[in-house]
Amino acid sequence: MQDSGGRQVLTHRVITMLGRQEMDYLDKLGKDALFSTGRKLSYNDILRGLIDFAMEAGISGEKIDSARSLKEKLLHQLVKIEVKKGGN
Repeated sequence: MQDSGGRQVLTHRVITMLGRQEMDYLDKLGKDALFSTGRKLSYNDILRGLIDFAMEAGISGEKIDSARSLKEKLLHQLVKIEVKKGGN
């Protein structure tokens, strides 16, 4: 795989176990993208976007001990970003 600058980027395979509701949601995101843009997002695209958001938002693993605490930290950071932007 190459990045936008044409440089070779190492990639790694990640295997995850998701429940039916989570898989249905990923499918819905991909299909919504297809019908609104003409391009279906893959699971990989969706997960990469979520990870990129967390990285750009400055999320660290500090004081995160579960999926729930990660979700809370992401939501807290999202609210901070919205306040900075002057959102509701």
